[in-house]
Amino acid sequence: MVHRLLHAGELPVLVRVAQLSPDRVLFGARASERGAAEWGIERMRFALGIDQDVEPFYERFRFDPLIGASVRASPGLRVAGKPDPFEALAWAICEQLIEFERAAAIQRRLVFRFGRRCEWAGMGDAPTAAVLAAQAPALLQSMDLSAGRAGALVRAAREVASGRVDLHDPDPERGWRRLRSIMGIGSWTIQMLALTGQGRLDQLPAGDLAYLKLVGRLRSGDPHERATEDEVNEFFAPYEPWAGLAGMHALRAVGGSAVTRVAA
Repeated sequence: MVHRLLHAGELPVLVRVAQLSPDRVLFGARASERGAAEWGIERMRFALGIDQDVEPFYERFRFDPLIGASVRASPGLRVAGKPDPFEALAWAICEQLIEFERAAAIQRRLVFRFGRRCEWAGMGDAPTAAVLAAQAPALLQSMDLSAGRAGALVRAAREVASGRVDLHDPDPERGWRRLRSIMGIGSWTIQMLALTGQGRLDQLPAGDLAYLKLVGRLRSGDPHERATEDEVNEFFAPYEPWAGLAGMHALRAVGGSAVTRVAA
């Protein structure tokens, strides 16, 4: 069971999701307006990838020598995303260069200090771009963000809050380029935004340490060898346009996990 608080404008929406069987998922939502509840369900369907058609991926790669066994064992595997693309962007910035557990602690502090809360749900939601845009980077540093990441988060929030970057744009490349111009935001952050916040299964966070280790080991046979980001992209190029999903299966197939972030 997944419980998640969202906000449709100012209206809190509590969404609950239960997987009843391998091919059946039940969604429910509570809000003061029916339209808000329906919106909340739609956003959680997006975040969980329920409506993504992965059948072509399955047919193409079910006998792939690397990921075929994982694809056959878990044909419905989806990328775990975020219901709001700004949340995906903000959390990706928090996760740069540190262990996931430490990043998660920072995220909890941000939700507690700046997030929207709901009394009847007893839960908090991620802070909005407008709220983070108004914060001093030094305040975010006090929550264990480095100076560079605190500054990048505030500047990214200002770009989104002002409308200069539209994270819901169906053609997001212009927004990606604008975000990339911010010091401290590089390819890994944009790829995580695209993969977990915009439903782009073609995007692979190639600079992630898990993939650098995975490809280095597969290419050389040396478990201590690390590939370059370009080598990771080259390795997963045959899996386009599903490189992001193929990467998840590859980690499952080889027994890796994305724990430490090494690129911005």
